[in-house]
Amino acid sequence: MTERTIDRAAADTLRQARDAVAREAWAEAYRLLAALDPACLTPDDCAAFADAAWWTSRVEESVVQRMRAYSGYVARDAAREAGHMAWLLFYEHQLAGRSAVAAGWLRRARRHLHGEPECAEQCYLAWMDAEDAQQRGAFDEAMAAARRMAGIARRCDSPDLLAMSVQAQSGVLVAQGRVGDGLDLLDDAMCSAMAGELSSFFTGWVYCLGLQQSMACVDLERAAEWSEAAMSWCAAMPAENNFRGLCRVHRVEVLELRGSWAEALSEAERTCAELLPYERRMAAEAVYLAGQIRRRRGELAAAEESYDRTHELGRDPQPGLALLRLAQGKADASATALQPALATGAETGGLERCRLLAAQVEICLALGRTTEAGTAAQELQSLALDWQRRCGSEVTLLHASAATASGAVAFAARDPDRALPLLRRALTLWLELRVPYEAAQVRMTLAAADRAAGDAEGARMELRAAEQTFRQLGAVPDARRAAALLAEVRRRRPGGLTEREIQVLRLVAAGHTNRAVAAELVISEHTVARHLNNIFAKLDVSSRAAATAYAYKHGLA
Repeated sequence: MTERTIDRAAADTLRQARDAVAREAWAEAYRLLAALDPACLTPDDCAAFADAAWWTSRVEESVVQRMRAYSGYVARDAAREAGHMAWLLFYEHQLAGRSAVAAGWLRRARRHLHGEPECAEQCYLAWMDAEDAQQRGAFDEAMAAARRMAGIARRCDSPDLLAMSVQAQSGVLVAQGRVGDGLDLLDDAMCSAMAGELSSFFTGWVYCLGLQQSMACVDLERAAEWSEAAMSWCAAMPAENNFRGLCRVHRVEVLELRGSWAEALSEAERTCAELLPYERRMAAEAVYLAGQIRRRRGELAAAEESYDRTHELGRDPQPGLALLRLAQGKADASATALQPALATGAETGGLERCRLLAAQVEICLALGRTTEAGTAAQELQSLALDWQRRCGSEVTLLHASAATASGAVAFAARDPDRALPLLRRALTLWLELRVPYEAAQVRMTLAAADRAAGDAEGARMELRAAEQTFRQLGAVPDARRAAALLAEVRRRRPGGLTEREIQVLRLVAAGHTNRAVAAELVISEHTVARHLNNIFAKLDVSSRAAATAYAYKHGLA
């Protein structure tokens, strides 16, 4: 039925709806189109109805309207439009995890567009060719397809699809191991979005895919910068913006890492409200991140609820749930809970595997399984080195996690000479990356290593800095632990001796030689001699015998 055969009221409503679509007033457009008899709508109206439904988070209804548009275009023998609708149906079904249905729609899109004169819609097929080749490891073929997409987009004067082709080329380079080159191209595509060169739909699409790529490449600084740009764009858009929740997930992750926990929790709640109606898997990520923050704040019951909800929404709540069990004093249960995730994620890399391994190190050390912790730390180091070869950077979350784990394992193995430089390197990396919670955790281990090496002043400074950071973050249990250790370090000891100096004095008083003391404390004889010189100076004595007498008199022997 055409507009000429419907009544005046319906025709007026349809004109208003089309005007709302042109203005991208999607909520208004949806309301007007939903009020009309479907028989009044042309295929173009159904396609616009699908867009309005999508923008207002009615994804399943969007699919229904796209199928109506597709059927109308087929009836008209409009191959390009039918091919475009078929491709969009493929993409929406693929995102929903319906792979068989998605494959069917992709075949239809190819059938409709095959043999047609060159057109912008054929860019979508070249894009899929690039992704398919990339997954097979045929990178030259993938890059050729992505560049073919770019050529079609330029000749058809489509800035939108040209930006997507640049992003496709970026993905091929990253998968090929040329991470730096790939991220440079990604910035180019993101700049197109930021500069307002693209339509609203493609602006959101470029931001969303670019943020996913930044986090997958463990590039926190890039993700932070682009998430700010994406959220600024979202804020300038009408309320009905389906990309808002998708971009916000990545913002929550950045805020959580950067220590803005109150803001991250608020954003996580908004993300869930925006995404749950149509994208449960992405909403699950926000719920998981909220659980992480609550666990670190000591809100263990609330954290458990978040992890349970994460599981309900289809995301594995590890390693957060295992670390929660550790915080609850259930170390054995913690290790058991983590094993399935470690086994299934053995082939994955990047940040997800890094977090699992870091948790494994922490749990194994709590259980005294130093060898197992060392194996996990070595895998972390291998991940970091592999990523360094691919991206050329030594300052990533992977490198910081690897140095932290290796330093903690070395300290647990009573090897302070190896532990201290590793832990100092880890602290430098976390501070450079601006990840305060992890930096404070490293300070705690570094303080223990300083005390073991007899550096009470160094331990005091690290504990003081850690306590301050934990209090600022609201990490109550960690702040209390740091305060207790700081109070212990500050207690005056006889003669102003450090803990390590007292350990040396006890062994000397028991008749040990410098070599025997060094073997017992796993330090060098040179270090023992230095401690003895300090002891003699502090106690104002000049011999081992006098120092031994002081030790017995003050209850140190």
